[in-house]
Amino acid sequence: MTETITPAASALFQHVATQADAISHFRGRLGFESDVSDVAAALAEPEPGFVLVDTRNDASWAQGHVPGAIHLPWRRIAAEAAERIPAGTPVVVYCWGPGCNGATHAALEFALLGHPVKEMLGGFEYWVREGFAFDTTEGLAQLPADALTNVAEAGLAGGAVVDHDITCAC
Repeated sequence: MTETITPAASALFQHVATQADAISHFRGRLGFESDVSDVAAALAEPEPGFVLVDTRNDASWAQGHVPGAIHLPWRRIAAEAAERIPAGTPVVVYCWGPGCNGATHAALEFALLGHPVKEMLGGFEYWVREGFAFDTTEGLAQLPADALTNVAEAGLAGGAVVDHDITCAC
């Protein structure tokens, strides 16, 4: 006989969305966001199907950026995007990291111009922390994966078989 465990009610779930609302919310978030691992996997494809845009300032771009990204600071998107990115082209934007809303500003600008757009969660910070290579003024660079963001690559996967093309241990 299988025992069913019913957890005690928690104040955390005093107000909870319906199943339909939860599905709509989380499906909606996936329509607006991607993570660095999914962006890296898409960029490895022969035809990624989008343009990756680094929306940070010139100094940040020079410090390092995702290979293949174009540089277009978010404050210049309205004035310059039409010259650089064909209308309707899907765009993925990123800024520094989770504590920065530059990518959100950029995503709004691209949406106003009619582009399908997603924000790369974690930004450049998590690109580097997950151990992906990045371009600098001196050439390509790469740091070891941070064990807090990339458990599999840091050797903490508990003996699990690690597919090195997949860097998120989720």
